[in-house]
Amino acid sequence: MPLSVRLTPEEDARLDALAARTGRSKTFYVRQAIQTHLDELEERYWADEIVRDWEASEKTSRPAGELWDELGV
Repeated sequence: MPLSVRLTPEEDARLDALAARTGRSKTFYVRQAIQTHLDELEERYWADEIVRDWEASEKTSRPAGELWDELGV
């Protein structure tokens, strides 16, 4: 699926230089960057959603030590 990404002139120049130096395409490096960081981004936004849901539930929290004691950890 085609995707358009706007890069700053500096980003484009760096990507051009990397591609020229290595003989790989700019697309190769853009895809590699996405694959490398997509898991991290998904996890970060998933965690933010979990925190928002918790806060909206108005449940009370407690120190982790209490939970560990309760679980025998």
